[in-house]
Amino acid sequence: MRILVLTLIAPYPPDSGPKIKTYHLLQYLCAHHEVTLVSLVRNEQERKHAESLRRICREVYTVPFRRSRWKDARFLLKSALTGDSFILSRDASPELHRLLRMLTSREYFDIIHADQLNMAPFAVDLPGGARIIDQHNAVWTIVARMASRSHLIKRIGLQIEARRLRRAEARLCSRFDGMLAVSKPDYTSLQLAAADAGVTLPPTTIIPIAIDTRNEMPVQRHAAPDTILSMATMFWPPNVDGVLWFARAVWPLVRQEVPHARVALVGARPPATVRQLTADPAIDVPGYVADPRPYLERTAALIVPVHAGGGMRVKILEALARGLPIVSTTIGYEGIDLTPDEHLLVGDTPIAFAKAVIRLLRDPALGRQLAAQGRHIVEERYDWRVVYPAIDHLHANALRQAGSAGARRLC
Repeated sequence: MRILVLTLIAPYPPDSGPKIKTYHLLQYLCAHHEVTLVSLVRNEQERKHAESLRRICREVYTVPFRRSRWKDARFLLKSALTGDSFILSRDASPELHRLLRMLTSREYFDIIHADQLNMAPFAVDLPGGARIIDQHNAVWTIVARMASRSHLIKRIGLQIEARRLRRAEARLCSRFDGMLAVSKPDYTSLQLAAADAGVTLPPTTIIPIAIDTRNEMPVQRHAAPDTILSMATMFWPPNVDGVLWFARAVWPLVRQEVPHARVALVGARPPATVRQLTADPAIDVPGYVADPRPYLERTAALIVPVHAGGGMRVKILEALARGLPIVSTTIGYEGIDLTPDEHLLVGDTPIAFAKAVIRLLRDPALGRQLAAQGRHIVEERYDWRVVYPAIDHLHANALRQAGSAGARRLC
């Protein structure tokens, strides 16, 4: 088949959760179909990264795009005046619309695949065979969870956006011929939103995010590792919220019991609130690290202190593949088929989270046991070669749905 894939960000290199998910899916699709990739890019480096995907894609097109505070302010005002979702309106791109109209006018695509909700408005009305919406998250739930953890004024604004986005997300998804969800909790959240909006979701296949376990091999950790590691993009608000919670509420409890322990908060573009944590000499905030191996080798526990996420945390899958023991909140490992105390340790309060971290700092053998069991489950259930053949079923259902809808329009 000929497949048109639209992405919010160039899915290469696969160095963040959304890019990892999209890159491995793209690998599978390109191995079996003729794929044209269209991606928004924010700078010349991103454009070059996208162009490098010509080695697997039939064609690659890029459209320059940049968010800014001024643009965000303009779309916030527009959202206030119109009642539209800010998140869905802020990525408007007339240039991308023009390019897609040109491509679909000169060529028939069997599948048009919108990767992430933000790309759905560009794909939903394009002519072609079947249109697929790839939901990395039930996005409205992330906004709602962030609202619950914010101060009063910000909470009110986020609650308004969550309500608007909940309706808009459900209505937009309902207009596609097929939907990909990454977990049952996400799909349930989307079903609830659809019921409230009075719409029906399209045929949906739940396909978890997958990684490459052949390339992500276990690291050789120190016999007595002393580092508590976070690896997360620091420009994503739920990640910032999580590491600040850990540093302020959990870390003092850990340091009291294990004074020699250290913390490394690795991730691109840490905001000032995170950088300021280095006032504690035991906390390191290096930003983006091209080769994290020195940190991985000293890791006693990789922490996922997330309270407001959605979808699946790819960093957990990668950590398990690398043979790292994990401490997570319940929301942190949501959507991943893991068993507490068998594949990872879980804590939702500062005391419970601290106790789990302390256990791993004091008992390296427990960490090795959890790591071995975690590695086994990702090899068995979350390698992209195992996971992504399920998209063939989604495509078949969506094409039937599109054919039925077309037949009804002709009658």
